[in-house]
Amino acid sequence: MYLAIFARCRHTALVPPADRPARPAPPAGDPGDVEALVRSRLRALRTSAGWSLDEVARRSHLSASTISRIETGNRTIGLDVLVPLARALGADLDDLLDTSTVDDVVIRPEPADWHGGTVWNLSRPTSPLAAIKVRLEPTAVPPEQRVHPGQDWLFVLEGRALLLLGDRRIEVEAGEAAEFSTMVPHAITALDGPAELLMVFDRDGRGAHLTGAAG
Repeated sequence: MYLAIFARCRHTALVPPADRPARPAPPAGDPGDVEALVRSRLRALRTSAGWSLDEVARRSHLSASTISRIETGNRTIGLDVLVPLARALGADLDDLLDTSTVDDVVIRPEPADWHGGTVWNLSRPTSPLAAIKVRLEPTAVPPEQRVHPGQDWLFVLEGRALLLLGDRRIEVEAGEAAEFSTMVPHAITALDGPAELLMVFDRDGRGAHLTGAAG
């Protein structure tokens, strides 16, 4: 992906001809400018880690002045500096160059059937974690317990939920949360009346829980 972006931007400031000087930094807040986005992400990663320019220079084997000029827009960004900076900051090149995340940050979930209840998917399919809102109805027969790799976390928004973990029956009240390994046989249902939950799965849990859910 990033090679394609660099190819498209070869005649922009990301990879300019050797005889063209670096252009001034683009106006702040212009999410459509790939170079401005990369610069802001590099600086944000550095400051979030609490690292000085000298520390990143040591980790990337670039000079502190080079990194400073990159962050301020006084030096063009090419693969020769971007690759070592990404490695030093623990960032993926695809993530640094991804412009899709600046388009629309609002998710508009649609209800879908889910294990006898209703689910609203609160995260995008490409997210490493899956967040969903679930409305469960009490059932006469306890749901079948399942096992799969991963970790699940839930928070009861309304009502009461019954968490089945093997032979254990754990009541979770509104305002309470639970976290458990999904290698333990598990299932969840509502108690006494409808229950609404917020649930978060890791990548493995996403595949196990959401496969086949509409929306």
